[in-house]
Amino acid sequence: MTTKNKELKMYTFDQIKDEFIGQIGTEKRIRYEQELQLEILGELIRKIRLERNLTQTELGKLIGVQRAQISKLENHTSNVTMETILKVFGALRTKVNFNVELLNSPLNCTS
Repeated sequence: MTTKNKELKMYTFDQIKDEFIGQIGTEKRIRYEQELQLEILGELIRKIRLERNLTQTELGKLIGVQRAQISKLENHTSNVTMETILKVFGALRTKVNFNVELLNSPLNCTS
């Protein structure tokens, strides 16, 4: 029996996302990217909290919420306000920077 050498086609991660999740700008792709960002944010909060040797209960007390809210935030299972995120990072003694990009749209600022 002879084996034919078949070349495997290589795909980038972006090509895979385009194919299986949707093109950039589609509702499904936007939702995917937002959920991914929330997951990364939750993991970052958990990592910093552990580095600061805080329990979820202790962090919750620092910002005035229950432990369950911190758990939901770390596991990205609930919508959270910007105010809560800023309180969490403030309690964790971290500096927060936001980067805002306008995609496919020129920014024209005049005063």
